[in-house]
Amino acid sequence: MDIISFALGFCALFCLHGSVSAESTCKLKAKFNLNSYKDVEKKKVVIGGMFPVHKRIASNDGNTSRVPVSSGCEGFNFRTFRWTQTMLFAINEINKRNDLLPKTDLGYVIYDSCFTISKAVEGTLTYLTGQDEAVPNYRCGNGPPLAALVGAGGSDLSIATARILGLYHFPQVSYCSTCSALNNKFQFPTFLRTIPNDQHQSTAMAQMVLHFGWTWVGIIAAEDDYGKYGIKDFKDQVEEAGVCISFSETLPKVSSPAAIQRVVQTIVESTAKIIVVFSSDVDLSPLISELLRHNVTNRTWIASEAWITSALINQPGVSPVLAGTLGFGVKRAEIPGLQRHLLDLDPFADPLTEEFWETLFNCTLDYGKALRMAREVNRTLSRAGVPDGLCTGTESVAQLSNTYSDVSQLRITYSVYKAVYAVAHALHHLEHCEPGNGPFVGKSCADITNFEPWQLMYYMKNVHFKVPNTEEEIYFVDGDIEGYYDIINWQLGGDGEISYVTVGHYNGSAAPEDRLHIRNDSIVWNNDESTPPRSVCSENCQPGTRKGIRQGEPVCCFDCIPCADGEISNTTNARECILCSGDFWSNDAHDTCVPKIIEFLAFGEPLGITLIVIAALGALLTIAVGVVLILHIDTPLVKANDPLLSFSLLFSLVVTFLCSIVFLGEPQHWSCMTSQVALALGFALCLSSIMGGSPEGAAFLLFLNIQTCTVWLIILPPHPVKNTSAQNIKIILECDEGSIVFICCVFAYDIVLALLAFVFAFIARKLEDHFSEAKCVTFGMLVFFIVWISFVPAYLSTRGKFMVAVQIFAILASSFGLLFCIFLPKCYILLVKPERNKEEMMKPRPKPRDGTTTGTSASLATTATEINASTAVDDQD
Repeated sequence: MDIISFALGFCALFCLHGSVSAESTCKLKAKFNLNSYKDVEKKKVVIGGMFPVHKRIASNDGNTSRVPVSSGCEGFNFRTFRWTQTMLFAINEINKRNDLLPKTDLGYVIYDSCFTISKAVEGTLTYLTGQDEAVPNYRCGNGPPLAALVGAGGSDLSIATARILGLYHFPQVSYCSTCSALNNKFQFPTFLRTIPNDQHQSTAMAQMVLHFGWTWVGIIAAEDDYGKYGIKDFKDQVEEAGVCISFSETLPKVSSPAAIQRVVQTIVESTAKIIVVFSSDVDLSPLISELLRHNVTNRTWIASEAWITSALINQPGVSPVLAGTLGFGVKRAEIPGLQRHLLDLDPFADPLTEEFWETLFNCTLDYGKALRMAREVNRTLSRAGVPDGLCTGTESVAQLSNTYSDVSQLRITYSVYKAVYAVAHALHHLEHCEPGNGPFVGKSCADITNFEPWQLMYYMKNVHFKVPNTEEEIYFVDGDIEGYYDIINWQLGGDGEISYVTVGHYNGSAAPEDRLHIRNDSIVWNNDESTPPRSVCSENCQPGTRKGIRQGEPVCCFDCIPCADGEISNTTNARECILCSGDFWSNDAHDTCVPKIIEFLAFGEPLGITLIVIAALGALLTIAVGVVLILHIDTPLVKANDPLLSFSLLFSLVVTFLCSIVFLGEPQHWSCMTSQVALALGFALCLSSIMGGSPEGAAFLLFLNIQTCTVWLIILPPHPVKNTSAQNIKIILECDEGSIVFICCVFAYDIVLALLAFVFAFIARKLEDHFSEAKCVTFGMLVFFIVWISFVPAYLSTRGKFMVAVQIFAILASSFGLLFCIFLPKCYILLVKPERNKEEMMKPRPKPRDGTTTGTSASLATTATEINASTAVDDQD
């Protein structure tokens, strides 16, 4: 036992020594310099608050020769001071109520975050510790339990404080921290807010941009989580919808004239007329000042809720830059009694109120300080012995037009009011828990005088109440409330002041198609325009053109390229042109496919009528010649030239004249077959009559061609086709020959007959008689060949109906050549020189001394026969 007692004593002594040693080494490293409101005496529960009453921390000298002291703050902010007073007003109002926490007086500890993360962290640690210095993991105060923190202001500040408070499961209710990152309950398990999540605002901004058809926008964000997350969500949504970002800039958190100048230069150089800004008013203010100095106008600004109703931005003279601004404001409400509270301040109550008073009235409440200042500028005392610049404390706040006392746009202020009431209602439910029906282990309840933060957090998450006077229902879904915004337009009034006009709203709880409502006709745009500005990198490509993307530039920057012939686009900003199908072609505007022009050589058009007249004239002249021959059938001239062959030749010429008419009109099956076959047979009959020597010979020659044509018509007959390849804009109706082999054979046969006829006529041209028909045939065949040789290049160089016209002209010209060359001399003798139509004139002339024979040229075939016979006699000799 003695050994055990000794061992225990030794251990106790060792532990005591360690404790004393620890205490001797535990010392305060620094003392926080915090501006605050406190009222915790005789209070049952304390609510914490944090507000950015100042805009920034004051720079320190960096002296390392003394104990470090946290920096002070500068740049008093009247707007956020109103938020602070609203929390005090709400707590006082709750303490006076009999239906809400009737047995509990609420106290408060409110710190100034100076809009700086380091100050927010200082305030949080101090709040948790309960003293003016931070002792992590310990509550050193003996006062009432801490309920929750209302704050801490901007999103960056709340993220910093929420990470600390989340470690202890300590409730935090924010009134203006909208960053979407804060909805991550894994990182921020105890964070709630009475202002909508920025995911709603980013979506609302994106829908507004799409609503007005803006496809080319610039974006500016504060260099913090609020700006970074808000603008990222917006950018992702608009880019997915086809909107392009002209530029993306950030606003520095620390004063940087060079960075602000860079942003201004970017705005000036950009062609974007719409600029979306996710920033607090404090961060945006330097940029607006620089834009005013550079007179940057003709831009429409889309504002986030953090600055849309800020008096710090809406300063006198900003209308040239910011008139026409559109933005999203959180719910607005009137808070009865608040303005009276704001005006009834005691300037000597605390340091923060003293600073407010001195800043507002540009004086000092310190008599000694005022006296020193007066002496420095050699001023004298007033008649009452009061130095100039000394505040009396009786100045009227109401007489000054200041954002602090302006209760016309209570939006963030209303959010503060709701946050305080949310904590109060949660405490009310905690206090009125019925033992045995509680939410905790064993259905127990928490003690209002000694509860743990996590116990209050249960009630905070499940709170559901109506805000006094507005009757708005407040409840949290994963720490967030519904996303509702008023759409506010900055309109310039007759007095030159900018007023906030509500022109629509956004309700994130509605169906996607019903969320955004904007009264377009109520909006006044910049430069007092009534129509929305256009903000596009490239104007829309109208129907008839397509978009040609510019290499290395956003997809919203493009060239409008006209559609090629035969292609159309019938929509705006078409990606590709559409090729018109077979029988259609693009119109002049290239926005509609129209039926192609149907072309064929019609009977009724001038060219068709002309050809019909010429063909009919040729046929009539041929018939007239036949009549002349019939009338002179018994004369020597007609008898000497075989009348039957002459009439056969005339008949074939009538056929060729008339078949040319069949080439006219819209091609049909019968006309295609008739025209080609009639032409081939007509020339075959004509040439056979010249070559035949007798009717039987001509019939035989003709019979061969008839057989070929018959086979052609049976196997592969000519047929009508639509030629769409010859000319793009036309459909040429023409006849397809069916078989190139057959048509070549048929017309090759005619060519052979024509060559033989020409050869025989040429040989017989020197036969000496009074009337040499061989010479007439020779000239006729020369005309025939000249016409058809000229026809080939002319035919191949034309298209459509003119090709048909060339073919008809060739038929008519060759037919007229044969008619005139062969029959005109005969008709001349028969009608004009009848004295030459005698028997003796048809007899051969005397044989010359060289022994050549002479005779009549009744036909070329006879001459050919004689030549062949003479050749045979010579061979016998």
